[in-house]
Amino acid sequence: MSYWMQRELTIPAVRRGFHLITRPILQAIPELAEIEMGLLHVFIQHTSASLTINENADPDVRVDFETAMNHAVPESLPYVHTLEGPDDMPAHVKASMMGSSVSVPVKDGRLNVGTWQGIYLCEHRDRASSRHLVLTLQGKRSDT
Repeated sequence: MSYWMQRELTIPAVRRGFHLITRPILQAIPELAEIEMGLLHVFIQHTSASLTINENADPDVRVDFETAMNHAVPESLPYVHTLEGPDDMPAHVKASMMGSSVSVPVKDGRLNVGTWQGIYLCEHRDRASSRHLVLTLQGKRSDT
């Protein structure tokens, strides 16, 4: 029998940069422990922030991500959409490049990720508000 669950999670406002959010996601879905095999889909409901999976150990990786994204998408380009500030259009471009969702396999009640992998909220605005995520868990429960 297939199991489906969906929950919304609000991440409080954070500064611009790359932030590990694996822990709050796991805290929001204790039902994950019941899934023998499945998939967790995480979707962000915003166009100026994104999600990715990458190294979760060395904090320098987060700094380098921000540096690389700012180099790839500089605020100094002659953007037309500027009503919401000079960081807004670059934030939209970065979010489109990185993506609005990640899907993570679930095995034996845990995320089946590599040893050094974590889920990141990529905040591309200087002064962002809280961010809203939709967590969708599907899979086979271990008791069925």
